Amino acid sequence: MTITRLILGSFLLLVFASIAFPEKTLASSPTLEYMREIRVHKIESPDQSGATQIRVLLPADLDANKSYSVIYVLPVERGTESRYGDGLLEVREHRLHQKYNCIFVAPTFSQLPWYADHPDNQEIRQESYFLKTVIPFVEKSYPVSQKSEDRLLLGFSKSGWGAWSLLLRHPDLFGRAAAWDAPLMMSQMGKYGNGPIFGTQINFDAYRIDKLLRANAESLQGQPRLILTGIGNFSEHHEQAHQLLKELKIPHHYRDQPKRSHDWHSGWVSEAVEFLMKE
Repeated sequence: MTITRLILGSFLLLVFASIAFPEKTLASSPTLEYMREIRVHKIESPDQSGATQIRVLLPADLDANKSYSVIYVLPVERGTESRYGDGLLEVREHRLHQKYNCIFVAPTFSQLPWYADHPDNQEIRQESYFLKTVIPFVEKSYPVSQKSEDRLLLGFSKSGWGAWSLLLRHPDLFGRAAAWDAPLMMSQMGKYGNGPIFGTQINFDAYRIDKLLRANAESLQGQPRLILTGIGNFSEHHEQAHQLLKELKIPHHYRDQPKRSHDWHSGWVSEAVEFLMKE
């Protein structure tokens, strides 16, 4: 056995050993179809306190010579927790990767994800981890487009906030962002476990959606780039965000019905992805 084969064998063993399947899939062994469609990578980053994962859902007959749009399915829980479901499995269940012929990516985070960099703790730099580790890894490893309009963000609740804050803080990096049932109009740090992530009110203010909308209103003219859907736990936030967007004359897609339960599997994902992929 050559050294090359030994190294390759060890790498493959590490990859398959690192696959973590959500509890809902453990009724039987993972199917070959699942393993064929979803690839799991173990990642080490100085911006996170421990090892993380990047799961990638691929369309059938992937063409290495083509550049695919990529939708980042942003988690609402730390690690592989799935109390609110699993966004990537919801996408797979509805075959959205096939319908739109695009790649879906779901990273994990060591701490509760609020998509911000802590001002002092170097191991809680979630924004930097996503921008400097996750995206470069995906774009190096898979045939995805590196055009900003083909990098798309999907989230709800915390990750809906994250999707919008990432686009608003980096409008030249992302094309569209969809938020469903998210606390977009928060003005004070401390709710929903975000205190340890933002660290200070001053740092939190740099990520506030209302401030970012006002600062970016002019650059958000033209085709709608922000998608706001759903009524669940945060209907008041959505109504206020919608009114602010109208006040600032920022084009956007808005749906406030029907009311659904606050999780990945309540029926909202397909509509949000349709808006993200809208021509």
